[in-house]
Amino acid sequence: MTRAKPSSFAKTKSRAAPSPAKETTGITRMAAIQMASGPNVAANLAEAERLIGMAVTAGAKLVALPENFSIMGLKDTDKIKVREHEGKGPMQRFLAAQAKKYGIWLVGGSIPLACANPDKVRNTCLVYDDKGKLAARYDKIHLFGLDLGNEHYREETTIEPGDTVVVVDTPFGRLGLSICYDLRFPELYRAMGDVDLIVVPAAFTATTGKAHFETLIRARAIENLAYVIAPAQGGYHLSGRETHGDSMIVDPWGNVLDRLPRGSGVVIAGINPAYQAGLRGSLPALEHRTLECRKGIKVEVVKAGDR
Repeated sequence: MTRAKPSSFAKTKSRAAPSPAKETTGITRMAAIQMASGPNVAANLAEAERLIGMAVTAGAKLVALPENFSIMGLKDTDKIKVREHEGKGPMQRFLAAQAKKYGIWLVGGSIPLACANPDKVRNTCLVYDDKGKLAARYDKIHLFGLDLGNEHYREETTIEPGDTVVVVDTPFGRLGLSICYDLRFPELYRAMGDVDLIVVPAAFTATTGKAHFETLIRARAIENLAYVIAPAQGGYHLSGRETHGDSMIVDPWGNVLDRLPRGSGVVIAGINPAYQAGLRGSLPALEHRTLECRKGIKVEVVKAGDR
């Protein structure tokens, strides 16, 4: 097994590179990347590039970055200074270039995009196809707020919420998009309809992550009989914030296929459509739903060639 060179950027230990996959018919490898991002966008992009390369070496065809992978500022307002307009800017050029270079589908965690309010941004997840073309955009709907002892967070002060649930057709199945705090709202995932994969780029706090992250990730997988890919921020940040980490990939039965508790690295697992179909056939819970959870909710289904 080859080991990644130590990163001068990450302050925590890097995980060894996963072994290359053996070819297995019908199974596609996917990767969740864990980082401990800082306030320097260029340094964060360099670290993301290193980790994407590790994931590709391990055979991943679908790679997902964590929330705020490009910037975790010293202040909440730092992200406003580097915000980009859709289709322009170094963060988006980086994502498109990496997807095209490696011929992968790349879920760009989240980056700050401009909105009508000059004092706020959209916390946006962009998905690029294997040609480097933008395939889908999702703006985080639920904004985190916490007032617990010495911890205080109010995302609404710098982030404008989205209002549309987004799913996108990929070669690996239908992918539902969400970001971090969205994880606590199961109605969002029900509104997606039948999805094969769910991605949850996250930056959970150490406090809430320890208490709830794994439980919520596994619950979303079980109740939707879907694979859940959860790339996370995991470590200490220059702002003094500590994020939980524990990036993981969970199968439709709720089994944790691979995880990384702390530090920068790559989590790898395989998508097995036959296994998923078998579970859904044996336990057709999705067909047994009787309560409608989509009324009044905007749902965008992005099909191949829509963008």
